[in-house]
Amino acid sequence: MRPCDLEKDREIVFHALPAGQAERARVLLEGLDGLIVAIGPDGNRLLVRYHICEYTLEGLETALASQGFHLDNSLLSKLKRSLAYFCESVQRRNVAANEPDIKSQQAFMKVYERHLHGDRDDTPEEWRSYK
Repeated sequence: MRPCDLEKDREIVFHALPAGQAERARVLLEGLDGLIVAIGPDGNRLLVRYHICEYTLEGLETALASQGFHLDNSLLSKLKRSLAYFCESVQRRNVAANEPDIKSQQAFMKVYERHLHGDRDDTPEEWRSYK
């Protein structure tokens, strides 16, 4: 396992009919920045590599389906697809949760400064050093 597994290697499996879907999809996806696309060994698969902060398998497959491509709907493909969708969704949420939210931190700091929380001494400065 890689230390930061946000780079994904996935397969997009197409139905056998109509023929040539993988090649047409490769041409369509090849121009996208940050996406590496190749035809699989059997000719009905696309091998894609991407960073999940930029793309997801679900997004790519949804876009292809909306363009008229037919994905393989065998039980095994559906299970693999669903597992990949779920894992990528969780990873994207975790990455977003780890990003610092600067605006809310600044708002919290302002509230904390104005809040009477017991660590302030209202004693005038001249009385503090009185001996």
